[in-house]
Amino acid sequence: MPPLALSDLLGAPVLDQSGAIRGKVREVAVVPQDNSSQILGLVVKTRSGDCMLVTNAVNSINGGVRASNSVSDWIPYSGGEGMLLLARDLLDQQVIDVHGRKVVRVNDVDIHEETGHSHVVLKVGAVDVGPRGAVRRLLKGVVPAAALRALLAKIPPRMIPWDFVDLIEIDPARRVKLKISLDRLAKLHPADIADIVEELAPAEREAIFETLNEEVAAETLEEIDPKMQVSILSSLDSDRAADIVEEMDPDAAADLLGDMPPDTTQEILTEMEPEERAEVTELMTFEEDTAAGRMTTDYMALGPGAKVEDAVEMLRNFEGGVESVSTIYVIGEKNKLLGSVPLARIVLAKPGTPLMMLSTGHMITVHPGADEKKVAELFDKYNLLTLPVIDGEGILTGVITADDVINMLRAKL
Repeated sequence: MPPLALSDLLGAPVLDQSGAIRGKVREVAVVPQDNSSQILGLVVKTRSGDCMLVTNAVNSINGGVRASNSVSDWIPYSGGEGMLLLARDLLDQQVIDVHGRKVVRVNDVDIHEETGHSHVVLKVGAVDVGPRGAVRRLLKGVVPAAALRALLAKIPPRMIPWDFVDLIEIDPARRVKLKISLDRLAKLHPADIADIVEELAPAEREAIFETLNEEVAAETLEEIDPKMQVSILSSLDSDRAADIVEEMDPDAAADLLGDMPPDTTQEILTEMEPEERAEVTELMTFEEDTAAGRMTTDYMALGPGAKVEDAVEMLRNFEGGVESVSTIYVIGEKNKLLGSVPLARIVLAKPGTPLMMLSTGHMITVHPGADEKKVAELFDKYNLLTLPVIDGEGILTGVITADDVINMLRAKL
């Protein structure tokens, strides 16, 4: 049996066991906690008020809904706790199409009727996110049904199976409280998640960041436009915001907190762990358009006596960004920079080889106060992946990575 559109079911006449029309379908109800797809019943608008007609009291839905009992047996409806109402909670709502990696709007819902039962069994099959559903709703009752069916047959369906739909509950006043599962979303690349988030309304962005784990949320936040970053982080509780900021690259976290209202920034810093707080606070003291303002303190460095196996062990345990693993630095007393070793040399070297033997000859460095133009010129001239920042005494204070320079240049476009 072909699926029935929700828009076709809404407004359909409802007949009792005697065949008399007693009302019209106003809503279709699902209880996600019990069964995420099976329809519990129909909310029917009658002269005496709204009633719930459960599906096991429905004989058929062809040519109108035909009930197996009288209207006196229908349950008065005043809004059910935990119910998902398809028209109210789905139509025109935004959902995430993780396969298409974008946000789409629900134009209609396909409802499937299972056969072989003594009563009607209805299930949500898919959401219609294409023009067919929009045209059906727009022209319903305006053009003859036969003409509308002929038109719809020419429009290819664009459906997302119900099992693949991630719903975002954005209204805390609603009775419906869906258990949000965004596993498929979290498996996307953070840049793809960022593209999706940027298309959402503010409340929906907050719902996403409340659900993603801290690491994915942090990586995603770094990919989002800076102005939107501030909006998203400001919408979260300070403890949740702190958890996400702690997982960000320190330089990105410092830039973000520096753009936020001072009171909000202080609340988030207070919730952070002492080590991460100190790291980010120090970076916030630098001007953003300088080398120090662009550097991160999340890099790998070992002492002058370190060997290849020490570097490998550090790589295994490094929790920083992937952008920082291209080079391991060799530092001496008081963190004075002595050398830099590209990852490729470490991979090819034999165990026991001292890192200093693998260090590159002339190191390209920059002082903390250098402007962004100087930083970009050095990356371009020497094809750098990382650029160490050293002070007047040769102390390694941080590292600028290629992605920071790319972000800097993109911001100027």
